[in-house]
Amino acid sequence: MGQQIAVVAKPSPTPGVVRYEANRNLTGMGHESFTSVGQAVGPRPAAALARQLLGTGQVAGVHIFGNIITVDILKGHSADGLDDVVRDLYQYWKPGMAPPSFEDLVPEAAAEAAPAAAGDAGGGADSEYLRRVPGVLVERSRAALAKWKANH
Repeated sequence: MGQQIAVVAKPSPTPGVVRYEANRNLTGMGHESFTSVGQAVGPRPAAALARQLLGTGQVAGVHIFGNIITVDILKGHSADGLDDVVRDLYQYWKPGMAPPSFEDLVPEAAAEAAPAAAGDAGGGADSEYLRRVPGVLVERSRAALAKWKANH
């Protein structure tokens, strides 16, 4: 599950630097640079890729601009396997992995609440509305309705 990214390694005139060109944009219009895993914070594709590349122990730094990934290789290491890291960024399930069963995904509390919700006609103290909407919003809605009724 998930899609692989097409990756082409491009030659770099600088020794110890590898440049990859991907078939999708990872940063939008901005530059992003990372020299440690601690700098690669958040769910952005560039940060996720930088975390994975820096986590290999082969990389000193990562610079991403659009679909171009420039990787500084640590001295004494090679770029072997780094193109696979980029290619598999969005691939969640790999061969040999078993997807979780439905019982693993649905918590027991939700399974027990489902029969009660099916028998509820709505509108009561145990209505589906009160279970799903936060109490702050329910109170705000009640206050607005009371204000409207007072004015009309």
